[in-house]
Amino acid sequence: MQCSKCFIKINEYEKQLNKSFYCNDELVDFVVFTCTEGFVYDRRARVCVDIDECRMVPDACRGDMQCVNQNGGYLCIPRGLYSQPTYPRGGEGGGGGAGRSQATYPDTSLGFPEPDPYPLQPPPAPPVAPSYPVVSRSAPCLLGYTLAEDGTCHDMDECETDSHQCNPTQVCINTAGGYTCSCTEGYWLVGGQCQDIDECRYGYCQQLCANVPGSYSCSCNPGFLLNPDSRTCQDVDECEDNPCAHGCFNTYGSYMCSCEEGFELASDGTTCNDLDECGFSEFLCQHRCVNTPGSFQCHCPAGYYLYEDGRSCEDINECETGNNTCTTAQVCFNFQGGYTCLDLLKCDPPYVELSDNQCMCSAENPACRDRPFTILYRHMDLSSGRSVPADIFQMQATTRYPGAFYIFQIKGPGNEGREFYMRQTSNVSATLVLSRPIKGPRELVLDLEMVTVNNVINFRGSSIIRLTIYVSEHPY
Repeated sequence: MQCSKCFIKINEYEKQLNKSFYCNDELVDFVVFTCTEGFVYDRRARVCVDIDECRMVPDACRGDMQCVNQNGGYLCIPRGLYSQPTYPRGGEGGGGGAGRSQATYPDTSLGFPEPDPYPLQPPPAPPVAPSYPVVSRSAPCLLGYTLAEDGTCHDMDECETDSHQCNPTQVCINTAGGYTCSCTEGYWLVGGQCQDIDECRYGYCQQLCANVPGSYSCSCNPGFLLNPDSRTCQDVDECEDNPCAHGCFNTYGSYMCSCEEGFELASDGTTCNDLDECGFSEFLCQHRCVNTPGSFQCHCPAGYYLYEDGRSCEDINECETGNNTCTTAQVCFNFQGGYTCLDLLKCDPPYVELSDNQCMCSAENPACRDRPFTILYRHMDLSSGRSVPADIFQMQATTRYPGAFYIFQIKGPGNEGREFYMRQTSNVSATLVLSRPIKGPRELVLDLEMVTVNNVINFRGSSIIRLTIYVSEHPY
């Protein structure tokens, strides 16, 4: 088989491809035509004809716009402008059909029978009419263009000449051969009107959002700071500014103040007030509680020292420590909270010294008649505030006689307030009882008398214990 190919450029709008080859010793020609966009090849007329999009395309123009067919395309113009002579109607002169062959062509939208792709005989020669749209030099410019002095068509800026149909809420944007009506940023087109977009409905802001015409503004709750992206928020560490008097703890969106031990947070939430621990309980200290900033101190009265626990008071034994004023001729006697210096015993006549703490009046001495036989000197200390009744001292007969019995009583001054009484516990003993509370410091002298009665020998005698009681101030 012998084949040859030849490409011939017809014009800008169509190409014709000639293929000639021998097949069974016969020369076969096959011609294929193609047209540019907006045109269709008419197989019968052998030319490219314009496609009427206004008829072929459903709803080519919407709304109040009129579709105007053009060579190779179409335009949508307002119906009010369509009636003007500048825009010829389809089929008339002008841009819609100027220069087009007046020959009647079949409606290609209805379709044509497909030719045999390999005809044995070449088709008849095409007519002389051109196979592409021809624009007459006298035709006006297309819609959206104006004729310049040099005869060329320039784009008409409808936005600048205020010949557009955009409503006051829209923005006119010029385009090649026309214009578009749009809305500015922050607005959208609703029913032909530009309405503000409420960006706050779409969660543009992380926390607080305030819609404004055409835009929005983000803000943050107290304790947060707006990030550079103007949308998100970050926590503010308020503790960096030292808002608290003592301790500060940063939290998400806020902070908390704390106080040191011994203080409490004030109502303003930042300052600290001292706690008066002494006002909470009267048992913090054994004696006296003194409040200090953030704490408290226990104080003891004179003659006492503060124990290791910091709260209890212990007596200072001045007699043991040597911190006393007693002379060598005196005896130091310690009691709770103090001491006293006792002089050496001196018995008043007719008594004579029997020992270092006892005086005796002899029965042979007539002056000793009706006087106690012996006087024994004793000393004791007693803390004020002691609970009552309380047994504080005991006495008993050291010598027992057959047929004798004993009477115990408090004799003489010293018990005017009746704080004490004697309770006999056996035939030969009795106990001194504190019956009423007593306050110190105070010094009392009680004569505790033991009367011996023996009816067998008709004897009656007595002995006395002269008890000196030092009532000290209680450390509580």
